[in-house]
Amino acid sequence: MTAAAAFGWGSSHLDTTPAGEVDLDPMERFAVQQTLARYAFALDHGDLVTLAGVLTEDATMTLTIAGEVEQGPFVGRAAILDLTRNATEAQIDQRRHNLTNMVFRSADAGTAVVWAYLMLTSNAGGSPTVIATGFYTFTLQHAEDEWRIAKLFVGMDNAV
Repeated sequence: MTAAAAFGWGSSHLDTTPAGEVDLDPMERFAVQQTLARYAFALDHGDLVTLAGVLTEDATMTLTIAGEVEQGPFVGRAAILDLTRNATEAQIDQRRHNLTNMVFRSADAGTAVVWAYLMLTSNAGGSPTVIATGFYTFTLQHAEDEWRIAKLFVGMDNAV
């Protein structure tokens, strides 16, 4: 696949999540960030139990590569777990999903919208290499004293 991102390509998606008020205390912000960290670790280790635990039952996931190739939406926790299982079974390298520059776009006691950059690394060939960059838009819901991902959008700058 040869899709390559032009400068600012993701702005059209990011503009669909306008900034709102962020009304969360520091402990709740930390709890949201921990949910996102558990999501990334679960992907990196093929830990479907942890991944299931950070997703709502009706979670949705959509991916796009440079705004040109779209996959999804994958609807429901089971569909996202199947996608992850298939992707990790096909991997022959160790990948790391590095989430950086987390920005709370809006948040209250029940919902949080967070943007984060993705730097995906791999150890293929014996040395660490950045194999993809991109961004996430996460929508999380708070229920039963924990935050879970209800909606995620992955915008990849290049194909992996």
